[in-house]
Amino acid sequence: MKFLFDFFPIIVFYIGYKMYDIYYATAFAIAATFVQISLFWLKNRRFEKMHIITLALITVLGGATIYFQDPAFIQWKVSVVNWLFGAVILGSQFIGKTPLIERMMNHAISMESAIWVKLNAAWGLFFIGMGFLNLYVMFNFEEAIWVEFKVYGLLGLTIAFVIIQSIYLAKHIQQEDENNEPAEKEI
Repeated sequence: MKFLFDFFPIIVFYIGYKMYDIYYATAFAIAATFVQISLFWLKNRRFEKMHIITLALITVLGGATIYFQDPAFIQWKVSVVNWLFGAVILGSQFIGKTPLIERMMNHAISMESAIWVKLNAAWGLFFIGMGFLNLYVMFNFEEAIWVEFKVYGLLGLTIAFVIIQSIYLAKHIQQEDENNEPAEKEI
């Protein structure tokens, strides 16, 4: 359910684009992001940083798209969000005791520190690469293809990356043995 909740603005954007055009889709996505954050706050009485950053970017860049009647602003948002995520993830290796990916996942997975650093770097570089790939599609293909890429391509690439990461991680995940000491998982 959280998966659908996180993708709610993208789904609304896509439906708006298919029914109307990119300007209506952008307005619908801005409204959907406000609804998403409001519902999250009502349920949890807090905000997630990712939602706030996304709201700010979609409001500013989406607003510019509508005001100037130029889809480039909303298209750039995808790259800016990915670059921000990539920079934060990569920067976390130098700030704090543990990389961000380890902080997010160490409750579920036990691994050596060097593996966490590699995983963190992989995710950071993945997001940065996705930002550049978005620009490539934006500048080299029609708007309709960019919309399909934004909705299906980015999601598909992310799922493929998660699968590749899972295969890599399977070799390095440690299980707790009877003495509560980490032991290599044999595969």
